[in-house]
Amino acid sequence: MAGNRFRYGQWNGGPDPLAPPYDVREAVDAVGAEVLAGGSLREALRDLLRRGPQGRGGLDDLAARARRLRREALRRGDLDGAVTRAQALLDQALAAERDELRGRDDDAARFAESVLDNLPRSTARAVEELSGYQWASDDARRSYQQILDQLRDDVLGQRFAGLRDAVRASADPAAQQRLAEMMGDLNDLLARHGRAEDTTDAFAEFMRRHGDFFPEKPETVDELIDVLARRSAAGERLMNSLSDRQRAELAGLMQQSLGDRLSGELSVLDANLRALRPDLRWGRGERVRGDQPLDYADAAGALGEIGDLDDLLDQLDQEHPGATLDDVDVDAVARTLGRDAADDVRRLRDLERELRRQGWVSRDAEGLTLSPKALRRLGGTALRRVFSDLTAGPRGQHDLRSAGAAGEVSGASRPWEYGDEQPLDVVRTLTRAVSRAGPTVPVQLAVDDFEVVETEKRASAAVVLCVDLSYSMISQGRWGPMKQTALALAHLMETRFPQDALQIVGFGREATTLTQQELAAVEPDGEQGTNLQHALRLAGRHLRRHPDAEPVVLVVTDGEPTAHLDPDDGEALFHWPPLPETIEATVREVDRLSRYGATLNLFMLGDDPGLRRFVDAVARRSRGRMFTPDTDDLGEYVVSDYLRSRQSRR
Repeated sequence: MAGNRFRYGQWNGGPDPLAPPYDVREAVDAVGAEVLAGGSLREALRDLLRRGPQGRGGLDDLAARARRLRREALRRGDLDGAVTRAQALLDQALAAERDELRGRDDDAARFAESVLDNLPRSTARAVEELSGYQWASDDARRSYQQILDQLRDDVLGQRFAGLRDAVRASADPAAQQRLAEMMGDLNDLLARHGRAEDTTDAFAEFMRRHGDFFPEKPETVDELIDVLARRSAAGERLMNSLSDRQRAELAGLMQQSLGDRLSGELSVLDANLRALRPDLRWGRGERVRGDQPLDYADAAGALGEIGDLDDLLDQLDQEHPGATLDDVDVDAVARTLGRDAADDVRRLRDLERELRRQGWVSRDAEGLTLSPKALRRLGGTALRRVFSDLTAGPRGQHDLRSAGAAGEVSGASRPWEYGDEQPLDVVRTLTRAVSRAGPTVPVQLAVDDFEVVETEKRASAAVVLCVDLSYSMISQGRWGPMKQTALALAHLMETRFPQDALQIVGFGREATTLTQQELAAVEPDGEQGTNLQHALRLAGRHLRRHPDAEPVVLVVTDGEPTAHLDPDDGEALFHWPPLPETIEATVREVDRLSRYGATLNLFMLGDDPGLRRFVDAVARRSRGRMFTPDTDDLGEYVVSDYLRSRQSRR
């Protein structure tokens, strides 16, 4: 518009206006690829946030920056700088005083010299003994007073940001009176808050009277406590970081500089804040080293920064159960790492929320997990990988031309015949009538006009896929192909053969039924045992729940049975080499499935001779088949076998 003026300048942080939006589907696919490769589902989801989308701006990058800043803070300087500076000022004061006394010949001068000569070596005790000393040198008096004033300014200025200017007049009795009143009112407010009293009005009155001491302008008591507690904890960490001698020296100097009343109020304040915020690192010390002496404020500031970075690192680690990105204090990130780091956290939050909003992930007590929607996409990816390896040719054409109301509409129609039960194709019936008799109303229907919808009757199957979850599967690199195979078969049946009923059974020392979500998240527990007997028993239960379906059992394993359920107490018994009782118990389950009419096909991974003998014997006994695919070909073998078995039921 005319008259508008625009200013352009260098971009100085914040969200990148040219950054492309996050591709949520790409993020889901990245997680899926890690799962299909055998990785942990929860680890994959955590890695997505740790690495960040497109491998940048993740929690790991932020944590690395925080650790680097922490290392720099640990090398910032010498924490004993406050005592060192006090010692230097004391030496300066004593030197000036002795120069002045040497020019005097009276007994008072000689007595004063003896007092100075017999001062304790401790700086704090020397300062204490000189508190009532009558200084002959004005320069010496100013140097001595500077010890007290600077330390008081540093201590109070570090605790109360608004006092940085006010404390310069704190040597004035009226200023000290006002400081003491503010700290007394503050301690009273915090004590009432600690007793869970309603402090809304009391806080408003406190801020009205003393708000100029708090430039942060806290809006609630809790905000005020958060500000003060961090600084108080930093001061205590400073004391804990000093040696015993240094700590005693600094404590003595602080007592002298603050006086009894301010020192007492400050001790009560620290106790109140510690009780209200016990989670802060109050008792911790740090080994800060460096050549530069740090005064009290700088030393406490360095330790406060280290404490903030430690808290931030805990938040960024996301290790505790149920951790979310909402646990990360964005203001703390901006304060310690900068605005661009805070923007990265917000983008990660947006990504996590968008994944939840679009239904790709859900959250349970242990953290994020894939939703059914994401599992369908993951299964589709697995199926596409499997089909990409299959040779060309018709697959799964198993429909029967026998018509029936229970069939699926094929899209075609045919003339009605006596005895047909298919639904009428109303549109084509009326079209034939109008073509025969012309466009008259009402339309006259004849027997030859009727057409019925042609359907394909689908033969249903009850399929059980038993997958070996023993530790050898992951140690031999078979865990990922096993997951991919199971998810591909589940997706195939869900999308193309929904009338079939699939049950996935995982077996290690014991067997358990698994949903697709549980299969994607399952991890090896390292417990030894291959309990095929229990898996086949669970398979039989699934088949009996579908008596009208064709029973099919597929077994993927890399080891002969080494465990079975005790017939008395149902506990899993493991033994290597396999016991005769284990083999017999497993064979009994095979026989039960055979009598039920189930087809039992076994996919053997590995080349163990004992496993080969067992699998071959079971296949012959159950009139099933044995396959020995390479690990990379497992999905192709299992899916192809399932499709062939369905085609044979046409």
